[in-house]
Amino acid sequence: MNDGLKVIFAGTPVFAAKALQSIIEAGFDVPLVLTQPDRPSGRGMKLTPSPVKQVALNHHITVAQPTSLKLDGKYPDEASAARETLTACQADIMVVAAYGLILPTDVLQIPRLGCINIHASLLPRWRGAAPIHRAIEAGDSQTGITLMQMDEGLDTGDMLAVESLAIESNHTTATLHDALAEMGARMVVDYLMQLKNNTSPQPTPQPELGVTYAQKIHKEASYLAWTKTAAELERQIRAFDPAPGAVAKMSDATTFKIWAAQVLNDDDHQNVEAGTLLHVDKSGIDVACGQGVLRITEAQRAGGKRMSVAQFLDGFHLTAGIKLV
Repeated sequence: MNDGLKVIFAGTPVFAAKALQSIIEAGFDVPLVLTQPDRPSGRGMKLTPSPVKQVALNHHITVAQPTSLKLDGKYPDEASAARETLTACQADIMVVAAYGLILPTDVLQIPRLGCINIHASLLPRWRGAAPIHRAIEAGDSQTGITLMQMDEGLDTGDMLAVESLAIESNHTTATLHDALAEMGARMVVDYLMQLKNNTSPQPTPQPELGVTYAQKIHKEASYLAWTKTAAELERQIRAFDPAPGAVAKMSDATTFKIWAAQVLNDDDHQNVEAGTLLHVDKSGIDVACGQGVLRITEAQRAGGKRMSVAQFLDGFHLTAGIKLV
């Protein structure tokens, strides 16, 4: 065990679970894990523990699941009990990764060395809830992980470590998420080791220029607007994989999801109304966009599974001239 550094962990999804697992495997003392309450999941909507909770239970670590940590919120008793538990741990530091609850300023001050956050972007670009999605959607050439000393702002704290990663043309949010989760898990262990050995770097304030905010992805945003360029739509499809998915809508209100597409070099259909199907066969569904043409290569019927266009068209009638709205 890494003696001399007691680490509380706060997180919820797989991204955070990777970091928790690495911290445990590195031998750090983790007396407490905070994660969000169990949520209904699956067809039976059975209450399911978060990935972080599952890791904690596998290692017999105490888990707290407050609905809020705000004393002036709807659940003051829960918040008060959670704060008492945090204080009783006498932890040196708290590591936070995609926890999903706001940590009030006085909670950030409970651990001796405060709280650090594993954030999936190159701060100050893409502060906020959906940095991976927004980086792909915007066409960024790179992203990365920033370890940050948390303060009362939204991802505004001083930077402790930064590593970058190229965004490839075939990256989806799913694949980029996995790469960044592995990077974040490695980086936080490296930093904790440095902290234990008194060799950690000095915090660096974030630049004042280049601040952007990664707004949460709402389900309503999943519908594709064909007046956008083909390149924008192709990025949106990758950004919305695996959730919420990119949705195409037909004039009769029938919808289907698009999971993969490619931009075609086509200057012959500049005057065709956006959303019009130009060509349909087993190789793809070509759609006129505000600029350029998008070829759909993987799709999903409502209630069905993801499949190639060849499989999709077997039972889903589409022909050239049909318009998506």
